[in-house]
Amino acid sequence: MSALDTTDRAIVAATQGGLPLVPRPYHAVAAALGLDGEDVMARMRRMQAIGIIRRIAAVPNHYRLGYVANGMSVWDVPDDRIYRLGPLVGALDCVTHCYRRPRQPPVWPYNLFAMVHGRDRAAVEEGVARIAALLGPELRGHEVLYSSRILKKTGFRLGS
Repeated sequence: MSALDTTDRAIVAATQGGLPLVPRPYHAVAAALGLDGEDVMARMRRMQAIGIIRRIAAVPNHYRLGYVANGMSVWDVPDDRIYRLGPLVGALDCVTHCYRRPRQPPVWPYNLFAMVHGRDRAAVEEGVARIAALLGPELRGHEVLYSSRILKKTGFRLGS
């Protein structure tokens, strides 16, 4: 964190809870901090380029959008095929994120995870069926783990 000067720290602190939902969010942050909007944008681009800020992205609340069925589908596919199969699964419109995780034999044989959101469980099951069809003969087993409660997700926070 030594690459952060006082102004950078103020920008991170002002944006770590999210950007303002206004037409010019960086300028709103700048106004609140007594800075220039173009300077805030340049500093954030620099912080992202050097890895202080990992990403700037919208994080929709899928529950508020009506997607209340959420299934983490877990798949057992050959380890030597996962780098070919994972991107194919991740590209499906029913999958919001997809990643590899280590197996924990003999209890947990799954190595490919894909989150499927739907307006109901039938929609999630339809998405899971699409994944299974895509994986075809590479598929050795799978399960769907449905969400039972909403967890608050937050990113990194600067200390005071």
